[in-house]
Amino acid sequence: MPAPERIPPGRLTDAETVTLLGEGELTVLGRVRGASNAVLYCSVAHEGEEATCVYKPVAGEQPLWDFPDGTLAQREVAAYEISEATGWGLVPPTVLRDGPYGRGMCQLWIEAEPPGDEEPGLLALIDEEEPGEGWKAVAFAEVAEGRTALLVHADDVRLRRLAVLDAVINNGDRKGGHLLPAPGGRLYGIDHGVTFHADDKLRTLLWGWAGEPLPAEAVEMLDRLAAELEPGAALVTRLAELITAAEIEALRARVGALRATGLHREPSGEWPSIPWPPV
Repeated sequence: MPAPERIPPGRLTDAETVTLLGEGELTVLGRVRGASNAVLYCSVAHEGEEATCVYKPVAGEQPLWDFPDGTLAQREVAAYEISEATGWGLVPPTVLRDGPYGRGMCQLWIEAEPPGDEEPGLLALIDEEEPGEGWKAVAFAEVAEGRTALLVHADDVRLRRLAVLDAVINNGDRKGGHLLPAPGGRLYGIDHGVTFHADDKLRTLLWGWAGEPLPAEAVEMLDRLAAELEPGAALVTRLAELITAAEIEALRARVGALRATGLHREPSGEWPSIPWPPV
């Protein structure tokens, strides 16, 4: 039997990639260090196709006191479901499946494009009081010996979409290292285990548009998403297998609030607004 052919980015559709991830044979190649939960780097092969992926077994999750229901793996899959419903494709293909260490999340591995002429950096610390053209201010940060710098992010439509998605899914941990620019100009967000809480948990580095009007495409997306979140809709049926009924109701409420205000979320003041560490 010939060896499976490793797929280059974009060769398979997302639906075909989901099939590969869900039905393929998982082989653990190594462990991603530095994560608080078990993150395994794997290959997955199915019917002559092969890809690399991340496998996060539920057995390797550290319990979180404020996320007692379900699993982080289920929340990662729910984030992918909402990402697909937006039509923006911001989360890599993600499935829930059995693997070598039991049930867990399996997500397509994204090889990030390093910053350069084609893909400039998305975040920066600058020694200025105001962001320059093409940048949005987040907050002042202490960097060394009492010196402060201004944290900024790019005024980039892809980041703006992620900011809206994070407000919808109530992302409690949008760090800089979770932003993966891919070849061809696509941007992905990863690590969505702490999402969908019924209470406001939004923590992100993407506050640059806080309080500004939502762009037209976001308003249109939210209208579509609200319809897909109506009781009995197919998306709600899928989500009900992943998160609680109270969390689905809170998700509807967040979408409704964004539609009602027409504005990007602002920090609530009741919860740290920036994750730590921020990278």
